[in-house]
Amino acid sequence: MVSHAYTVAFEGVEARTVEVQCAVTPGLPAFSIVGLPDKAVSEARDRVRTALASMAIALPSKRITINLSPADLPKEGSHFDLPIALGLLAALEIIPHDAVAGIVSLGELSLDGTLVPVLGALPAAMAAAEDDRALLCPRASGAEAAWVGSCQVIGANSLADVVRHFTGQSPLPPSEPGEVQPAPSGRDLRDVRGQERAKRALEIAAAGRHHLMFVGSPGSGKSMLASRLPGILPPLSASEALETSMIHSLAGLLDEGGISRHRPFREPHHTASMAAIVGGGRSAKPGEISLAHNGVLFMDEFPEFPRNVLETLRQPIESGEVMISRANAHFRYPCRFMLIAAANPCRCGYLSEPDRSCSRAPTCGEDYMGRISGPLMDRFDLRIEVPPVGFTDLDLPPSGDSSAEVATRVSMARDVQSSRFDGHDGMRTNADAAGAVLEEIARPDAEGKELLGRAADRMGLTARGYHRVMRVARTIADLDRSAQVRRPHVAEAISYRLTAARDA
Repeated sequence: MVSHAYTVAFEGVEARTVEVQCAVTPGLPAFSIVGLPDKAVSEARDRVRTALASMAIALPSKRITINLSPADLPKEGSHFDLPIALGLLAALEIIPHDAVAGIVSLGELSLDGTLVPVLGALPAAMAAAEDDRALLCPRASGAEAAWVGSCQVIGANSLADVVRHFTGQSPLPPSEPGEVQPAPSGRDLRDVRGQERAKRALEIAAAGRHHLMFVGSPGSGKSMLASRLPGILPPLSASEALETSMIHSLAGLLDEGGISRHRPFREPHHTASMAAIVGGGRSAKPGEISLAHNGVLFMDEFPEFPRNVLETLRQPIESGEVMISRANAHFRYPCRFMLIAAANPCRCGYLSEPDRSCSRAPTCGEDYMGRISGPLMDRFDLRIEVPPVGFTDLDLPPSGDSSAEVATRVSMARDVQSSRFDGHDGMRTNADAAGAVLEEIARPDAEGKELLGRAADRMGLTARGYHRVMRVARTIADLDRSAQVRRPHVAEAISYRLTAARDA
């Protein structure tokens, strides 16, 4: 008799249902797993056999065959241990066949039968909900999976608990969704002395999810400003938290008993490889741009990143997703992030300071910033020069608004955009607006349109640059609580393109 259990195999953020077929037939004693398993799956037979032995369950002297269907889909990971064990227990008639066939399970088995947390419980719960099945997983993974409200999630500590659950001796209670509250960072915008223009740009970028670049000498506060950005961003909505957590679940970052509403803030080092930034590697895992989905990707020392890594950012910035291609599969990950870049004006860093003359100026700055291609630079909505701060300025009292006050204005602007784009697929913020929608929401008044036309002609704006100015102007108008984009909004938006035009 053949028993059937169900689990999942991961293709990017998608979880595909896998049927685990178990047959115990007469013949020479053997335990084989077929269906394109990798090494970790093949080793499951030893973990399952030993875990069953620890429960005083002896395998019969027969031929045991496990088939993972569909057989042409690669199976990777240790989460196949639990479904293989369930299929075998059902074939031995220790637990009911129909009960096992009605759930999706995943989990790694220790040699004593304890269930070890695995990656991907949240996407697995999504797949189980689509198939109208419950999910059985290790108890430590239950808090994140329980966020899928349409799927009943059962968490167990050991294989013995699972057996007692299915035999009715001790039913397991459903898992409850868990939420992780991040510790307060204590970083406030008022800690940054001066740099009022940079703070304003940071607020605009946060309000409309615009890409921002800081250029300034070492110690001027570029990294300090970027580190304050999470404190002014609104929390993730329920749908955004689910999207982001699915990626983090596959990457093994949900290890604190639930998901977080805090927007991700990723800051990779400039020595990171292309696979680390974009995604890939042996298992085609998500990269930093996907881990920053719905959050912030901060790239300090931007020109120091390898040229090929920087150029690969161009397409994901525009499309909001990245495709990782392999010989036998294609993996698609979402990556709708806000890019914050920081750079020195030249290699020595003091090109713009008259007190520290550079012997190679201006060639030094042209060569250094020339590492960033024009098409990539054109994708930044705002670019700010961050002037150096004198030591005497450090004794001045804090100035400007606090992070809480700025966060209130940003949240208000985001709420306006949420209402504006309600019903528009793929659009949540002003940075996402395109085509006829952009023309409708960001059309300036007569004076603003005339100013925008003259600026585009004089600065030689590309069509992309023209539209990005319109998006920024719309965000500035939202912060100003103005339904119409007016000339002052357009003028401020244009001012954030001037330095980019001068260096182009």
